[in-house]
Amino acid sequence: MQITDVKTYIAGNGWKNWVFVQVETDEGIHGIGEATLNAFGKTVEAAVHELKPYVIGKDPFDVEKHSLSMFRDVFSDGGQIQGAALSGIEFACWDIMGKVLGQPVYKLLGGKCHDQLRVYANGWYTSGERTPENFYQMAKKVVEKGYTALKFDPFGSAWKAVDRQDFSLAIELIAAVRDAVGKDVDVLIEGHNRFSVHTALRFAEEMAPYEPTWFEAPVPPQSVSSMIEVAKRSPVPIACGEDYYCKEQFAELLAHNQVHIIQLEPQFMGLTAAKQVAGMVNAFNGVIAPHSAQGPLCSIVCAHLNTATPNFFIHEIFDDFNEPWTKNVLTNTLEVKDGYITLSDRPGWGTDLNLDEIEKHPYQRENFLPLFRDGWEKREPVKNFM
Repeated sequence: MQITDVKTYIAGNGWKNWVFVQVETDEGIHGIGEATLNAFGKTVEAAVHELKPYVIGKDPFDVEKHSLSMFRDVFSDGGQIQGAALSGIEFACWDIMGKVLGQPVYKLLGGKCHDQLRVYANGWYTSGERTPENFYQMAKKVVEKGYTALKFDPFGSAWKAVDRQDFSLAIELIAAVRDAVGKDVDVLIEGHNRFSVHTALRFAEEMAPYEPTWFEAPVPPQSVSSMIEVAKRSPVPIACGEDYYCKEQFAELLAHNQVHIIQLEPQFMGLTAAKQVAGMVNAFNGVIAPHSAQGPLCSIVCAHLNTATPNFFIHEIFDDFNEPWTKNVLTNTLEVKDGYITLSDRPGWGTDLNLDEIEKHPYQRENFLPLFRDGWEKREPVKNFM
């Protein structure tokens, strides 16, 4: 079997253009992948086609070799753009393998470690005002759906430092959500790389009485020493890792033995490397909670990785809180029941692209999350770029 073509499709979802990849073979079997990256839809699509020559005429089963070629042989550090493009192609190869062998991808990764995956809700806080009363009501609705964990960013458009009023409001939002969901539901706090070390530690100390399960990405990821400093001193467990795109970055983070909730992003490094990182985390007695905030196929890929990973912790999911049409982008999507998902035994990813639905929602430049603007959490297309 040989790869004959690599095609790309973009679905213009309001808060992020979803980039999909389809790899075709000379035996008529195709596989699908995803290569979404916030604000870089067309750029990543171009990168997919620039990496395409590395796999044309090659056996799709040789994913380890393909991942190495698309990462090393370019001899440039393309960061998340290169990683997303690589992943889109590599994911599709895993899908092809599963279809040829008649097995779901998780069985190719080592088999089932978990019969079902506990999930946490994200993207649920998109309507109304940024007030404790509104967040209380929205959080109540999440647990009424059966979720036992939920995540949110209470910090508005904050960056590096905040004034007293904004600081107090963020803590009040955390308190309101804890009050709404009760003591038995996991509350996860998203930091979106916002703060200085000092500000992050002030927030960690003030949110600690509300017992968050983690404080995610409190400082920018480029400085591992800053993340380690916060992790050493924070009374709340620190989670991070979604920004990294190679094994070496995780090796440096893990070497300090301070962060033990690792949120690797398979879509920035490929499934082959992601499985290896999960093993590295296991060796440090850590757990994985992969970043799954791209499109619906990314969520399925993460679910297969999580199912086959013994040190899996919890799975991120947006699907219940996206626009209704987004469930039609794939022929099969994940279904949350009582706070858990269960993967099917369908071959490969167990789903395919619905090209007719994708065509209805073209790419738009304004489809991205402007995380440092007021109201970003409402996930509305950006009209003014300045």
